[in-house]
This record gives sequence, structure tokens and C-alpha cells, in this order.
Amino acid sequence: MTQIDPAGLWPVYASLQRQALQAEDIAALGFVVANETWHLVPYQQACVCLVDGLGRLQLQTVSGLVSVHESTLFTQWVQKVCTHRLAGCSPQGGSLAQPFTVADLPADLAASWQEWWPAHALCLPLDTLRGVRVGALLLTAEQPWSDPQRHWLQLLRDTYAHAFAYLRGRPLRWHAYWQRWKQQPRRLLWPAAGVLALLALPVRTSVLAPAEIIALHAEAVTVPVDGVVKAFHVEPNHNVHAGDLLVSLDDTTLRNRLAVATEALATAKADALAAQQKAFDQNQSRADLATLQGRVRERSAELTYLQESLQRLEVHASHDGLFVYSDPNDWLGKPVTTGERLGQLAQPGALGVLVWLPVADAINLSEGADMRVYLQVHPLSALSAILEQTSYQASLSPEGVASYHIRGRLIDGKAEHIGLRGVAKVYGDRYPLAYWILRRPLGTLRQRVGL
Repeated sequence: MTQIDPAGLWPVYASLQRQALQAEDIAALGFVVANETWHLVPYQQACVCLVDGLGRLQLQTVSGLVSVHESTLFTQWVQKVCTHRLAGCSPQGGSLAQPFTVADLPADLAASWQEWWPAHALCLPLDTLRGVRVGALLLTAEQPWSDPQRHWLQLLRDTYAHAFAYLRGRPLRWHAYWQRWKQQPRRLLWPAAGVLALLALPVRTSVLAPAEIIALHAEAVTVPVDGVVKAFHVEPNHNVHAGDLLVSLDDTTLRNRLAVATEALATAKADALAAQQKAFDQNQSRADLATLQGRVRERSAELTYLQESLQRLEVHASHDGLFVYSDPNDWLGKPVTTGERLGQLAQPGALGVLVWLPVADAINLSEGADMRVYLQVHPLSALSAILEQTSYQASLSPEGVASYHIRGRLIDGKAEHIGLRGVAKVYGDRYPLAYWILRRPLGTLRQRVGL
């Protein structure tokens, strides 16, 4: 092979560096590497193989060809040869240009050598200074490779490798991490074990939900008879004693009916008395006497019912407690029916918390679970509670969300009063941290995909 003065190759080397650094994309850089390198080191054919996202070598450019088809036999054979030559060299060790011949290949690859290549070939791994392998350059020639040629190619290797690494960008860094993992598994074993141990760390599941302070022991105050609310004799959320008058219903209708019933009873008695007096000499009066006496009993029963109903128009407290209800103006003049709830008579000494847990946020809860209540009036301090009851069926919360009712008993809520609202944090069982992180994504995936 003709020897060229090394001093005259420095301008060619600088020109190749400039062309490589100015390449706009992978295709332009591959063309420079495959076709322009010949001006520095003569060869018969050049093949540029690059590492893809899965770590496989793919033939990118061949000198003298416009494009490369992946399905051709030549392409597949070159990729296998390149993979075989790079299998034993690590990018961390500063790989050098490797001359090889057909004798250095296994039998299945050597069988096609004479069809594609001349006698001598050279493999130049394209490795960056950080130990990232981006590909390899394969060169073929009729004559053996000289030491100066290998030296020039070694100088170009860093420029080509860094240019390919820059143009490939982010995907290459992921491949670099994968290469480092394969080359230094023991070095990365401890961080991986630490991550797995952290994911296996048991943590306590919890959920936040709207909450309200309630009385654990409360009696409903209901309407005894149909009527209209006349007056409330106790202000909302005030203490009362047993026997205190709470609510009065309007008695106008009942008193009118009572007056009519009284007159009807008097008339029925007069008719019955007249029939009784005539019964001595008139058979017809004797026959009507039983009917008239029955009418007297009917009117008497009606009068008794109205008198008892008139007495029930006033609702009294059955025991000491706190009378809890809404604004009186919401009730005054409103028709009510028997059994309709007006409020509740609660014992303020036994306070609890009512939590509306949305169905979408439900977790496994057991009796006796811890609860923390953060009220809106003082959100910086929390009240402790213990879960006592959970509902089996969901119902609509005051916000219109399908929720489960959860009741808890306050441990240190003596200074609070009924009706305060806030949020409650309910704690569940302990699970690995990985489950806590993936619980919602897995639940959403199962609902959408059914897996």
C-alpha cells in the first residue's frame, strides 16, 4: 500500500473533524464517516453500524450506497459480524482498532466472507470518553492495515463517537445506563437492592374525607301529630332540662274540630234521650234507640281523640341534653306530619365524628382504627378518635357524593361542640410502599381494562 507523508494528513484530519461536527443529523454524519474517511485512510468499503434503543447493532450507512435495506442478506451478515467483533471489547477499556480476517470469524459467518469482502477488514468501536458505545466502523481492504492507519483511525474515533452521541441525544443516555448496568452489575446492585427494600417497607394506608362533630347518644325529636309549627321555645343548640317545652304546634284547627265534636256529642245524646223516652209506647223509637246510642259512643270517642291530640301539640324534653336543630325561621308556619324530625336531643358529654368516605377513596377499615380530625376552626391541631362503626352500603353525602358513613368516638373532644366540620384522616392496615404508590393506578387500570 502506498505510504503517505503523515505531516500532510493533518489538514485532512482537521477537515474530517469539522465535517463531523457540522453534520445536521445522523444520516449526514454517517455519510461523512463512510465516504469521507477514505481521504485519510484508504479502504475498499466502509460500513457504519449504530446501537439502537434496545442495544442492538443496526447497519446505518455503507460507502457508495444511497440507502441501506434491513432485509438484505448483506445487511444481516454485516450486523452479525459487527456484533461478534464487539462482543469481547468493553467501552470502558479504551478499545482500539481491531484488524481481522476470515479466520477470526466463526464458520457460519466465514462462509459468506468471500462473497462480500476482500481479504482484510478492520473494526473500530465508536466509544465516547464516558464509556458509552454508540456503534462501530467496519473497513475492508485488499492489503493488511498499517500502524499509522490504525493511529489515524484511533484519533478519529473520539470525534465520530461524540458526534453520534450528540445527535442521538436523550435515547442514547438510557442505553448508556443499560450498558453500565451490564458491565458493572455489582456496582449498581446495592442501589437496586436499596430501592427494592424501600418499596417493600410497610406503611400505613390512610384516606382523607369530610367530617362533622356529632353526638354519639342522641334522641330524635319528632312531630307527634299532623299540624303546623307555631313556635320554638328553645334557641338552637341550647341546653334543656327534662320536661322543658321545646316546640308548640298551632292548635286552631284542633280547637275548632273539638268545638264541633262537642256540639255533635251533645246533639247525639239529646237524640238518644228522646228516643229512650218514646221507647215505652213506640216500637219504632225502641228500634232506633240502639243506633242513636252507638252514635253517642262514636261522638264521644272522637271527642276524646281530639282532646288527647290537643294535649300532644306541645313537645317536651324527655331528658336533659342539648336541643340541636336548624334555624327556627325554616320551620315556623310549615305544615308537618306525624313522625317528621324536627331536631335531636343530644348528650353533649359523648361526642363523636361522622365521616363521609367517598366510594372512590375507600380502603379496608377495621373497628378500633385510629382517626385524626382536623376542624376548620383550628386546622393546626388535630383531635384523636377511634373508629366504631362503618356502613355496608353507600349513600349520598351532603355534597351529593356516593359515600360510606363512618362513625368514630372522640377521645379528647370535650372542648368541641356539635356541628363543627372539617376533614378526618382515617388509618387502615399496613401494606408495602409499592402497594401504596400503585393502589390508585392499579384500581383505575382494572376498572378500565378489567385486568
